[in-house]
Amino acid sequence: QVQLVESGGGLVQAGGSLRLSCAASGRTFGSYAMGWFRQAPGKEREIVAAIRGSGGITYYADSVKGRFTISRDNAKNTVYLQMNSLKPEDTAVYYCAARLGIVYYTSMDGYPYWGQGTQVTVSS
Repeated sequence: QVQLVESGGGLVQAGGSLRLSCAASGRTFGSYAMGWFRQAPGKEREIVAAIRGSGGITYYADSVKGRFTISRDNAKNTVYLQMNSLKPEDTAVYYCAARLGIVYYTSMDGYPYWGQGTQVTVSS
């Protein structure tokens, strides 16, 4: 079992930056692949980025490539999402998710553990 708590969301103008954090409980954080997802009003939840348990290999949705960076600090049990050049269409509730195993999935179904979400609002 792992519990996840996101933080760092807020209101930012277009072109600005935010860094989301997701703190995980437990002593085997490095055994979990992590993902960031987002859900905008009236839309389905979608993958934003993912990272292997050991770090290094990452995945990004096409819509955020070159603007967002996922990283993790296994010593701090934390995964981050650095978001730059934010656009109004990035407005959503952002969730982190975890799955036991080194390999990440890009589908929601692959993640049994979820945080409560943090709101990101980008104004134009």
